[in-house]
Amino acid sequence: MECMSIVRTVRMSGMVPAAGIKPSTNGFYTPTNLRKAYKLVSASAHRGKGKTIAIVDAFNDPRAAADLKVYRSHFHLPKCTKANHCLRIVNQKGKARPLPANRADWGMEISLDLDMVSAICPKCHILLVEAKNNSTNNLGLAVNRAVKMGAKYVSNSWGGPESTGQNSFSHFFNHPGRVINFASGDAGFGPTFPADLQYVTSIGGTHLVHKAGARGWKETVWGSSAGGDGTASGCSAGEAKPSWQLADRTTSPGCTTRTENDVAAVADPNTGVLIYDTFGLPGPVEVGGTSAATPIITAIFALAGSPKTRTYPAEYSYLRKSHLFDVIGGANGPCGTYLCQGVSHFDGPTGFGTPNGTTAFRASSGRMVTLVDPGTRTATAGVAFTVKINGLDSAKVSRLHFTATGLPAGLSIKAVGGSTNGLISGTPTTAGTYNLAVTAKDGSGAKGVTHFTIVVNP
Repeated sequence: MECMSIVRTVRMSGMVPAAGIKPSTNGFYTPTNLRKAYKLVSASAHRGKGKTIAIVDAFNDPRAAADLKVYRSHFHLPKCTKANHCLRIVNQKGKARPLPANRADWGMEISLDLDMVSAICPKCHILLVEAKNNSTNNLGLAVNRAVKMGAKYVSNSWGGPESTGQNSFSHFFNHPGRVINFASGDAGFGPTFPADLQYVTSIGGTHLVHKAGARGWKETVWGSSAGGDGTASGCSAGEAKPSWQLADRTTSPGCTTRTENDVAAVADPNTGVLIYDTFGLPGPVEVGGTSAATPIITAIFALAGSPKTRTYPAEYSYLRKSHLFDVIGGANGPCGTYLCQGVSHFDGPTGFGTPNGTTAFRASSGRMVTLVDPGTRTATAGVAFTVKINGLDSAKVSRLHFTATGLPAGLSIKAVGGSTNGLISGTPTTAGTYNLAVTAKDGSGAKGVTHFTIVVNP
């Protein structure tokens, strides 16, 4: 795995631009700029107390606490130190010692994550979990540790390309009732792992500039139609689509698997954010990448309130998409479709858009039923077949009622006793491709729906 940040250095003295160097009109952004851009001024000032945001990174930054102190002091943010128990730094086993080996590139990533969480949610506590190295397994163990230590919001500014066998690691990131966010990547169009998983929020990146008008800001997709640096996005090669992500299931050419991304925030290093890092860097630097967008979005989730148990918070923005700024314009590659272009409503690079306050990141007030998409399944005519449908209910219930349309002849669906899961079973009789819609309801009328395909071979 690699971190998803890009440094654009700016010569400074302390936290003040050196003589003759002035901030450009559209960069390097401070906490005040970010809060204004995303309508968070009041929420950042008053919310977040008692919330813990976990940051998961690899290796150790020996200057992390000291550099964070400088950043927060300069911007008049409340102290967040080990001494006042606001900041905790642990290894992937949850221990303060020994910490992993020092490494400067990941140290810069750590500073970026700490500073962006501080900028958006200054009242939040921060748990930094440092994995032994950047192997997927160790980073996954660090995510599990963050959850075990009580963090409801986990920011992950790292990832890698999709690959065969990646699902042997997917269990690390499946935590209903917890915000698990991933940077989509900085190499332009193309899906990445673990951001491609249906359990997590996949976060894209924008180019953010001042513009006259009611909002005072404008965003376009970060990247270029020619490719190169830019937010990642795309249609997964095989990961199942979240049950709530219907926006592009019927779009031509469409994507029937997981589409990246869900939401986005500023990531272009040319309209980057100001951070402070003295471990291998000169102190204040301008930084971009989806590594900047991810802790920003994670901190907004914390401002919005606690996630509901037995739900996936990645769904929340789909339920309140009108509370996002639609990003129109720009591209991150040459694909020529909504998968890499900023278009009205849903698109790959930015999902339904960027934050307009906290509402889009808050759980529904009513009960929520969620089904986990099992992905495309293959059966053989005349041979017994089963597939389990995992179901979740935000209220603790003993079972859900399941129905299905589009089932192949010979198959039926029923609830699994003593659980909220469903089971499709039987012996299919006729070869073909069958597109199913499975619905689960609880006693209150709340329901969840998932769509997937069963291919029956002769």
